[in-house]
Amino acid sequence: MKSFLYQKLIYQLVSQVIIFPIYKLIFRGNLIGRENIPQKGSFILVSNHGSLLDPPLLGHAVGRNISFMAKAELFRVPLLGFIIKACGAYPVRRGIVDKSTIKIACQKLSNDNSIGIFIDGTRQIDGRVNKPKQGAALLAFKNQKSLLPVAIINSHRLFKLRFFIPFFTKIVIRVGKTIEPPKTGSKEDLIRVTHNLQETINNMLE
Repeated sequence: MKSFLYQKLIYQLVSQVIIFPIYKLIFRGNLIGRENIPQKGSFILVSNHGSLLDPPLLGHAVGRNISFMAKAELFRVPLLGFIIKACGAYPVRRGIVDKSTIKIACQKLSNDNSIGIFIDGTRQIDGRVNKPKQGAALLAFKNQKSLLPVAIINSHRLFKLRFFIPFFTKIVIRVGKTIEPPKTGSKEDLIRVTHNLQETINNMLE
């Protein structure tokens, strides 16, 4: 209980003191579809991925404590590792089937903690969903949790330089309606739900 309250406190502190000014003042962040965000229980947020800032920006905008998978190397970075761990992030080793990561994700969902997954597994140059993985659909089936499709627009081009002067792009986050988990763990059902997520997110990016 103390650990949960501590994590919640750190999450709120980071969100309001650090992320808020970055999201609102620098990138002029705007959230569309707030009414689609579940206010009770846990769910799986599924998004496209264009920037390392996506997790904190999404977590702040959605207004729920979202635990994102983060590559294991980030946890060894001084201060950053402490912050992302305190905010509920958990490590994943890319390129392998990490059973411990899956177990942690299932534990969080069973304790009513929502998790966030970037469906491509890595950043995309164009910011779209190009090669979606079935991990989100599989976790949704195993835990019977709804999937919340979210599109973060312009995160792949946050800023550019003109005559050595940085110009920041406006960030728009669109939240779609929840998608039910697969009815079975069959390959066909996992692919169907994954393609549904891909199409929904890419449509919101238009």
